[in-house]
Amino acid sequence: MLRFRSMGTLQKFASVHASVCNHFNQERSLSSRTNHKAARAAALAEWRGLFAA
Repeated sequence: MLRFRSMGTLQKFASVHASVCNHFNQERSLSSRTNHKAARAAALAEWRGLFAA
């Protein structure tokens, strides 16, 4: 937290980091194919939403 100049910057970073982490880290072995595909689709939609704005 000491590397960020303000709490707003930290919050923005944490939000983007969470989206990226969720997109790539799904622990595939613990979920069914249907749930995995749904989670990937949701993560991709959120990722596209972040960059569309």
